Amino acid sequence: MKYLPLNSEIFSQNRKRFIEKLDKNSIAIFNSNDEFPSNGDALLKFKQNADLFWLTGIEQEDTMLILFPDNPDERLREVLVLVRPNEMKEKWDGHRLRVHEATAISGITTIVWLDTLDALLQSWINLSDTIYLNSNENDRKASSIETRDYRFAEKMRKHYPLHHYKRSAKILKELRAIKTPLEVEVIQKAIDITENTFRRVLKFIRPGIMEYEIEAEIQHSFLSQRATGPAYSSIIASGDRARILHYVDNSKECTDGELILMDFGAEYGYYNADLTRTIPVNGKFTRRQKTVYNACLHLHQYAASILKPGITLIDYTGKVGDEATIIFQKIGLLKKSDIKNEDSRNRAYQKYLYHGISHHLGIDVHDLGSRTAPVKAGNVFTIEPGIYIEEEKMGIRIENNYLLTRNGNKDLMKNIPITVEEIEALMKK
Repeated sequence: MKYLPLNSEIFSQNRKRFIEKLDKNSIAIFNSNDEFPSNGDALLKFKQNADLFWLTGIEQEDTMLILFPDNPDERLREVLVLVRPNEMKEKWDGHRLRVHEATAISGITTIVWLDTLDALLQSWINLSDTIYLNSNENDRKASSIETRDYRFAEKMRKHYPLHHYKRSAKILKELRAIKTPLEVEVIQKAIDITENTFRRVLKFIRPGIMEYEIEAEIQHSFLSQRATGPAYSSIIASGDRARILHYVDNSKECTDGELILMDFGAEYGYYNADLTRTIPVNGKFTRRQKTVYNACLHLHQYAASILKPGITLIDYTGKVGDEATIIFQKIGLLKKSDIKNEDSRNRAYQKYLYHGISHHLGIDVHDLGSRTAPVKAGNVFTIEPGIYIEEEKMGIRIENNYLLTRNGNKDLMKNIPITVEEIEALMKK
C-alpha cells in the first residue's frame, strides 16, 4: 500500500459497533472480493470488498472475517482468515501478510489460514443459532455479476439449511453511514491531498492544454502524496462537454474563453474525497460565466445551510429545487410561464439541474446510507449543485464534502478556493 498505516482502532471500533447489533448466539461471516480477469492471463487490479475492509483494514485477496461474539472460546470470537503465504506466488505477485502484520493492521489477534478453515467453521456453525451473511445492498448497485458473497450464501444454505439466516448488509448500511472521528480523520487526509492537487492544477491550466494532460497532472499529484490514486475516474470536461455528467474521455483541447469542469478526488486508505470546481481556461471568467457561477455557488451555500440532522434527502432536494427555481428566473433561464406550467414530476428547473444534490461519502464514493430516513450527525455528504445550459454550451458544478454535526454541518473542504475572486487570483499567479 502507498498510504501510511491507518490506526487499527478504526477497525476495532467498527467491529465493536457491528457486534452490538447482532442477535444472541450469532455468527457473521464476511468474504473478500473476487479477483476479476481482464484479457489473456491478466487480472484487473484487486479492490477489496468495502464491508470487509471497513471491519478489518485488510486489502489482500482471499481474506475472510468471522465474528462469533458468544463463542465459548473467547480467543475465537474474532477470527481473521488469510491465504497462507506461498513462496512461488510471492515470487510472481509479491509479499503476502504474515500473522503479526495482519494483527497490526486489523487489531485481530486470532489468525487462521484459509486452507484450514472448513473443519474449524463447521464446529463454530454448529454452536450458533443464526448466521449473518453479507451482500451488496447499495441502492446504486448496477452490476449483475454473481459475486463471492452470493456464491458463499448459496453454499452455506446448502450445507446448513436448518440455521436462521440474516443480512449483515442491513446493519452495515446504518453503521457505515455514521463516521467515527477516526474515520473522518482519514477522509480529511484524502481531502487535503485533493486540495493540494487542485491548487497545483490551477497554476498548470492554460489555453491549448489537453484535458488528458490535466488528468495526468492530477494523477501525478495524488501519487506523490501517497494516495492510492483517484477515488473514481477523473472528469476533466471543457466547454460543452461539461454538460455530460460522467464525461471521462478527457481527450479534447481546452480553448481560450471556455470553462473547464473538473470533478476529481483522492483515495487514501480506502477513504475518498470528491471535489468539483469549474474554472476559466484562460484564468478570467466572462461576465455571463461569472453570473452563472455565482448562481451555482448560491445554490451550494443554500444547500449547506439546510443540510442538518433531521431533514430527509427528499425534502432537502425539494427545497434546493425551490431555490433553484427562483435563481434560474433571476439569471434568465426560466420564465414565470415555465414554472406555472411545470409538471410536479419533472419540474422546470430540472432542465438545467438534472441530477441529485448530495450523496453519502466514505469508503465508497457513493457510500452506504439511507436515502429516505432523516439524515444524522456523523453522516458525510457531498453538496454538488450544477447548472447546465445547452443553448450556451456551458456546464458548471461546485462540490464540497460536509460532515453533519449535532447542530449543523462542517465543511471539510472549507480551505479549498471556491469563489470567482479566489480562483482568478490563484490562476493569475
